[in-house]
Amino acid sequence: MATAFALPPFVQPEGAAQVRAGIRAFLAANPPPTDPVLRANCWSVADPAFSRALGSAGYLGMVWPTQYGGHARPPMERYIVLEELLAAGASVGAHWIADRQTGPLLLRYGTEAQRRRYLPGIAAGTLFACIGLSEPGAGSDLASVRSRADRVAGGWRLGGQKLWTSGAHHAHVMLALMRSEPGSERQQGLSQFLIDLSAPGVTIRPVIDLVGNHDFNEVFFDDVFIPDYALVGTEGQGWPQVTAELALERSGPERYLSSHALLVTLIDTARAAGAENPALNAVIGRLVAELWTLRQMSMATAAKLAGGGDPSVEAAIVKDLGNDFEQRLPLAIQSVLDLDLDASSPLVRVLAHLLQVSPSFSLRGGTREILRGIIARGLGLR
Repeated sequence: MATAFALPPFVQPEGAAQVRAGIRAFLAANPPPTDPVLRANCWSVADPAFSRALGSAGYLGMVWPTQYGGHARPPMERYIVLEELLAAGASVGAHWIADRQTGPLLLRYGTEAQRRRYLPGIAAGTLFACIGLSEPGAGSDLASVRSRADRVAGGWRLGGQKLWTSGAHHAHVMLALMRSEPGSERQQGLSQFLIDLSAPGVTIRPVIDLVGNHDFNEVFFDDVFIPDYALVGTEGQGWPQVTAELALERSGPERYLSSHALLVTLIDTARAAGAENPALNAVIGRLVAELWTLRQMSMATAAKLAGGGDPSVEAAIVKDLGNDFEQRLPLAIQSVLDLDLDASSPLVRVLAHLLQVSPSFSLRGGTREILRGIIARGLGLR
């Protein structure tokens, strides 16, 4: 059955100006890195001290109930805060996954004991999480889970390996999808578990990327014991839980702001140079217009999610178009850049950085092929 698709014009909520003023004041007191390379793709740059400061100021767990350390603020206020943090290039990577996905999933599927155990630390910026989905040889086929969770007295024994686990070296826990029913295939027999990464038998090894950064990891489970209370939600229902979680991952402003630092640096550099460059000005105008359109689409998707709707198709469209924009942006700028710049200039450095790392932007959170399959099914085209 086709899914209703709608992205109505977004209207800023009442009090939006005050929320922006508040987070901008926080950023003035806790400034992001001055190096634009660190401000680019900043939601993968970890700074635990900055995360703790955000938590102390009430900018983590913003929409969660107060009994779990949250602040019961409207969802769109959180969106505004995220947008300001990303646009400023703040180093939010340490807490990002826990605040964006782990906490909301526990509110929806977790037990009361799990909520009280984990949510206050996430909201305080002192407890970080990672996601255990991808595995070696599986590509983006998340249903090809081979890592096992075998039931034993008092809990489960884990075996297997997860790959491309962003931020596992900073995380305290992993929310992992494991095959909990022996002999099951594909989407059946899967369950989610919260795994303490300091448990005996857990090994985290770095995966260094092309530019020498350590964002990714491979995580091994060698006969790891986890207690019964580590099961999240219903045994065997891990697949629908994960798909609900991925809607949170695909609809946010990070899907069009990862290359934002480059666009800002380009505009600042062009203004300082003072030379007329019609081709460059045309590219800047086109990119800014496209950025603004993606922003409206992302905010409308977030508003639908906040209103209790299912924006899975809209979120997939925003991520697909946003990734395309983020990857084209450095290429478009490179094609018209003729300013007399030193190789050590901020613009050249951030451009070189994004030319190398932006190809990966369409892999995280689901490849373009996976997203377009979701869109086609949602619109009744397949």
